[in-house]
Amino acid sequence: MKLLAENVFRPAAFPEHTYVSRKSTDIGIEINYELRLRQALKISGCLTSIVGPSKMGKSVLCERVVDFEHLVEVSGADFTNYLDFWQIIGAKAGLPLSGQFSQEQQFGEERQQKTENFMLHKDRVIAYFKEHNKVLVLDDFHSAPEDSQLYIAQQLKDAIRRDFKAIVISLPHRADDAIRKNADLQGRLSLINIQPWQLQELEEIARLGFEKLGIPIDEVLIERIAVESLTSPQLMQYICLSICTLLDADEKELKKIPEQVLETAFKFTTMNFEYRDVVKVLKDGPSTRGRERKQFQVKDGHVDLYTLIIQAIAIDPPLMGMTIDELKQRIDSFITAGPKPDKKAIRDAIAKLQLIIDERENIYKVFEWKDQTLYILDPIFLFYLRWGSH
Repeated sequence: MKLLAENVFRPAAFPEHTYVSRKSTDIGIEINYELRLRQALKISGCLTSIVGPSKMGKSVLCERVVDFEHLVEVSGADFTNYLDFWQIIGAKAGLPLSGQFSQEQQFGEERQQKTENFMLHKDRVIAYFKEHNKVLVLDDFHSAPEDSQLYIAQQLKDAIRRDFKAIVISLPHRADDAIRKNADLQGRLSLINIQPWQLQELEEIARLGFEKLGIPIDEVLIERIAVESLTSPQLMQYICLSICTLLDADEKELKKIPEQVLETAFKFTTMNFEYRDVVKVLKDGPSTRGRERKQFQVKDGHVDLYTLIIQAIAIDPPLMGMTIDELKQRIDSFITAGPKPDKKAIRDAIAKLQLIIDERENIYKVFEWKDQTLYILDPIFLFYLRWGSH
């Protein structure tokens, strides 16, 4: 039976036909991530901590190593009330939150049935996980409130000592002190740092996928798609699927992928992402309280510094991190006449944007200003900046 493009390129599900195994290099030897995770899960009494950039395939790695039937996935955003931690875990595993159980007891020749009520609690959840060989995957740990993070760390510390298996996934540049810098967990952590995808690794997704579909594609086009995927395998899957959709690959026999379809595919892919309001908030910047902002002359008119910063992030070459010097150089390239902002002005503007996004929902937390470097935390946001309508 012919494979459909949606079965081959799967940006939001496990990519059975386009899974690429990668090797980690941060420990001095080349060992694939699957082997590292298998080894981590075999160490009794240890909590596995996986840290890596957004949309890098951390959850997919867990799904590759742990059978779906044994995987229980939750998100840090689920824990707005830390008191419900074990109830949330149990509910995700399919356990009832409360109920009754009956037990027959023998009293001489008479048998009596005793019924008792129960509430789901920590010991019951841990026992269920051990009995059924379940593994907890706590994704986006950084999105849990800070007090909840500390509470969860304490709960997991006790649970792993009782052979409860858990994997905590978080982003770099975010506060993961509750896990990695927790003195109580030192010596009880299996640490896996996921490195950003290299171009050749991303390219392999396209090679595998288009070969499965029987569609020839030029290596130059594969490289260009990989560059625009911004180190994200999820974006690579999205773009390849967009190309197949635009070319009606499921119905037509394609002899090649035309180069002119790429830009259309990039723009078409952004239809799946909703960052319009995020971009607007960043360009608007903080409230001016009635005062006019300083304007800078660019090719198409005049814009303020906040708009210049967002435009500078979006231009070629796409970078997931840039220093203040790189950012100033990009900003200066837009200004056609008149004064240019100095580094202090740029730093102050970024710091104000950081305050704005820190106070908003997680979708707005798209970058982080740290150590004089602007880190893009979400590659899909940068892709939207480059190709979306905003």
